[in-house]
Amino acid sequence: MKINNQHTGMVSWAARIICIAFAVFISIFSLDVFSKGYGFWKTILALLIHLIPTFFIILVLILSRRREWIGGIIFSILGIVYIIAGGGKTDWSAIVFISGPLFILGILFFISWYQKKHQPA
Repeated sequence: MKINNQHTGMVSWAARIICIAFAVFISIFSLDVFSKGYGFWKTILALLIHLIPTFFIILVLILSRRREWIGGIIFSILGIVYIIAGGGKTDWSAIVFISGPLFILGILFFISWYQKKHQPA
């Protein structure tokens, strides 16, 4: 099966762009630390702690730059972990808005990896 180079690049870039958008989306939740009334250093510390998931998402994106299968595996696992961690306590909309993009990212990275692997020489 011949795969068009243009489509290979589109899937790869779509995965990267969605990953960056998702990192920005989950970063928004960290902004609540500014309303807590902490002092300067406690606010900075709380902000950094709240941004750990964002840093992890960016790290996975960097690792997936050349090895898309890494992103496929890790993002799929993160989607499953979020559903399990919710354990029925989490509202379904939170599961959809967090796990949904993670599963989409996992699928896109797997597709990109598959396309590059089966690309004609």
